[in-house]
Amino acid sequence: MEWTFEDFEADLRDLNPKVQEKALKIATRLMKEGGYTEGEAIKEAIKEAEQWFLDRQA
Repeated sequence: MEWTFEDFEADLRDLNPKVQEKALKIATRLMKEGGYTEGEAIKEAIKEAEQWFLDRQA
């Protein structure tokens, strides 16, 4: 299942658009791998996406 911004608007609203997109891709991957609830997956995905963005800026 591919998630959209609207699925998690409250969680993603304040993020850079590139971070939003990356977080949705990561969350989708995490859910396919299993072991996460939707809430856990989006929180972990946001964390990873923010780190990805910061690493790109370095």
